[in-house]
Amino acid sequence: MTDLQQGGNAPTPGDALTIGFAWKVAPGRDVDADASAYLLTASGKVRDDADMVFYNQPEGGAGGIRFVSAGGRGAFEVDLARIPSEIEKIVFCVTIHEAQAKSQTLALLDGAEITVAPSGGAAALRFAPALAGASEAAMTFGELYRRNGQWKFRAVGQGFNGGLAPLARAFGIDVAEDAAPVPPPAPPPPPPVNLSKVTLEKAGQTVSLEKRGASFGEIIINLNWSRGRKGFFGGGSAIDLDLGCLFELADGRKGVVQALGKAFGSFNDLPYIALSGDDRTGDVSQGETLRVNGAQWAQIRRIAVFANIYDGVPNWQQTDGVVLVTMPDQPPIEVRMTEGRDDRRLCGIVLIENDAGRVKVTRIVDYVRDQQVLDEKLGWGLRWVAGRKD
Repeated sequence: MTDLQQGGNAPTPGDALTIGFAWKVAPGRDVDADASAYLLTASGKVRDDADMVFYNQPEGGAGGIRFVSAGGRGAFEVDLARIPSEIEKIVFCVTIHEAQAKSQTLALLDGAEITVAPSGGAAALRFAPALAGASEAAMTFGELYRRNGQWKFRAVGQGFNGGLAPLARAFGIDVAEDAAPVPPPAPPPPPPVNLSKVTLEKAGQTVSLEKRGASFGEIIINLNWSRGRKGFFGGGSAIDLDLGCLFELADGRKGVVQALGKAFGSFNDLPYIALSGDDRTGDVSQGETLRVNGAQWAQIRRIAVFANIYDGVPNWQQTDGVVLVTMPDQPPIEVRMTEGRDDRRLCGIVLIENDAGRVKVTRIVDYVRDQQVLDEKLGWGLRWVAGRKD
């Protein structure tokens, strides 16, 4: 079984699947959690209310998905061959029932996980989101999605404020609330946060995120790409695809975080950016990750994220490379490495800037010779010398 990290993806183990859930609740705690699934078109919304599948509406997608009771948690039997062609994604979520009334969050669930298994077989994929200290009452655990005519599974782990009804509305479901006794006067709740994924598809396209608490928390920048080939690009040797970034701090200091030269950075100290892992083959399920300390966002002016082919013959078209930027209580931001220049070894992917305290994310996707050329294009002003990872 393959354990995925947040943002990791893998091909599905066939078309007939069982999507299972597991969690535990501490004794004496009255916590009622439910699993639900949403069939989404390319717009990120359902076609109609029938595209929500859960305990009270157990079948959808022309019979291609069915909710079943399994160990008290529920599971979904999925036949991908029967899913209508206009459905691009199936999102699987867990919510706390009456979370606001009971002041409960997902942090009360222990050992929570989502698994993907071939129908009648053992689990092939698993993702266990980090729920310790979670302030949300709903979360997208994972999603099945089409890519180039094939289905894949992605570990998401994206939280959402509110319970089942607000989550369903975010996906376009018309939810009728049950009548309830009039509660005592209370301050109005904050407006719901739209956590639908934002995809930056055009050069220069930008999104800005406002802080929704004391800090942005941990900002995760994950690079992932397709697997299952002999070598990255169908040849006999694997490509060493590296994630890195140029950074500039608020006081003007500049530098680079990358495996080359073992410049791995630091999360808890300057520059408050750290590279986790160096995947030299593409076999690591979660790819490579930059962690940015959002509690120190005021110390950072800008970050330019890049992917570099350190070893191997460039063939960007076949990587299906994608960078996913995630942080608590914010929509995930996706940037795909499209087109490509096979005579260039580095792709400048995305620019992340501190815009008056906001996180401003701008798509670049510019293929250049090396880090020095990217530096010059963005006006960074570093001095460069040759280096190695070993």
